[in-house]
Amino acid sequence: MKIAAGIAMLEISAVVMGKLDTIYPTLLWDHQSAILVDTGYPGQLPKFREALEQEDVSWDRLNHIIITHQDIDHIGSLANILADSPQTITVSANKLEQPYIQGEKQLLKITPEAIELAVASLPAEVPLEWRKAFRSALENPPKAQVDNIIQNEQELPYCEGIIVIDTPGHTPGHISLYHKASKTLIAADALVVIDGQLQGPTPEHALDIRLAIQSLQKLESFDIQNIICYHGGLHQGNHINQRIKQLANA
Repeated sequence: MKIAAGIAMLEISAVVMGKLDTIYPTLLWDHQSAILVDTGYPGQLPKFREALEQEDVSWDRLNHIIITHQDIDHIGSLANILADSPQTITVSANKLEQPYIQGEKQLLKITPEAIELAVASLPAEVPLEWRKAFRSALENPPKAQVDNIIQNEQELPYCEGIIVIDTPGHTPGHISLYHKASKTLIAADALVVIDGQLQGPTPEHALDIRLAIQSLQKLESFDIQNIICYHGGLHQGNHINQRIKQLANA
C-alpha cells in the first residue's frame, strides 16, 4: 500500500502457530536505493518478492535492509532474502541488537520455557512433523551478519532522509524510524494499532514495559501524519502527536 512517493506499507500474511497473522513491514525507495524495514517470519521470502512487485519495485533493486530489533518475526526471512538477492544488501541495526541478529547470543524472548509454551499452544490438529519443524525453528533461529551500526538521531542519507530513533523497552536496542518527506513514523513494535485505534506497547511482548512507554516521549517532537505499526498497520491523521503524548503519559 503506497503511502506517499517512495514509501509503501507491505502486508505479509501467513498462518503462524495455527492462526492467521499479518505483519506490516515498510519499503522505501528512491533512484539509488530500495530499503526494506524488517523481514517477517522464517519462510516468507516469496511473499516479500510478491509484495515488492506489487509496489513496482523490482527485486534486484533491493540494496539495504534495516532491522528494528531481534524478534523472530522481524529477522525471520533476513538470511533467505540475502541469499536470494542478485546483489549485495547492506544490513543495518542498533549495536545492542547486533549479536542477537548475528546468532552470537540467544534471542532474549526465545527461552526454553517460551519454546515449550509455544509448542504446547499449537492446535491439536497440527501434525507431529510440523511440530518438530516449529520447535527446530525456535531452537535454531535464522541469523545474518549486520554490516552497519545505526544510532539514535542519525539521519540516513536515503529517500530524502530517514531519522533513527532509539525506542528501547520492547527489546534493549529497539528502534523506530522517521521518514521526513512523507512525515511517516515507522514505529516497528513501539506502538500498535488495535481495532483502528493507536495504542501503546503491549506489556506481554515488551521486555521492559516502563522503558517502552518512556521511549514514546522521543516521538513527540516529530511532525507525524502517518504511522506504520508492524502489528496493526497504518494509522493516519492530524491527532497522532497528541495521541502519542497521551500514551507516553498514561
